[in-house]
Amino acid sequence: MKESISLISRLTIIYFVFAFIEVIAEYFMYQPLIIIFKPFIPIILLLLYWLNSSKRQMLFLLSLFFLIITNVLFIQDSSEMIFFGIIAFHRILSVILIYKMAKIKDHIPLIIATIPFLLIFLYLFLETKNIPKNSIVLILFLNTLISIYAGIALSNYFMNDNKQNSILLISALLFMMLQFVVFIEKYYLINEYTNIFRSIAMSFNALAFFSYYKYVITAEISNND
Repeated sequence: MKESISLISRLTIIYFVFAFIEVIAEYFMYQPLIIIFKPFIPIILLLLYWLNSSKRQMLFLLSLFFLIITNVLFIQDSSEMIFFGIIAFHRILSVILIYKMAKIKDHIPLIIATIPFLLIFLYLFLETKNIPKNSIVLILFLNTLISIYAGIALSNYFMNDNKQNSILLISALLFMMLQFVVFIEKYYLINEYTNIFRSIAMSFNALAFFSYYKYVITAEISNND
């Protein structure tokens, strides 16, 4: 047991060290380090979950698998349809998982909490002129998914302010900031300050997914009590 806890602690430190190196590599656009560290960050998170969880839920493992693919595509600057398509798979799995773990009984607070996020992303979408036509439906779908994720987090936090819901709200805010940064980098400041936006996006990415992992672990322990 002590050895397992020690290993988890070491892997957690390695995760943040790798994330820090990746952020620096993104800023200086040093491709060899990016190729090495970007795919390994979600792999370490997957190992952390495997060691730390007693349930090892397939939805979470699959969402991390799609995160690994997303990170590889992000390195290669792949086509938008493929990139956003893989993100959509991850978001669907994440929303389903947190919905199940939150054990939502009253959907009215969820709907009320989701609407403001939908309006924010809709306004941002309508103000953006450079979105390719073949990406419009997919981007609207992604915006809807992240709004639902944030709506679940916010409604749960107000209905029951405990540790796991606080962590979920933090992860939702980080995912939203990640979405804003990627959106601005791709459609507002095209080919401008790319290194800055990519390093900021990587920071939000690492923190958002770690808090998502912490929520799942905390919720599993809480649901077992």
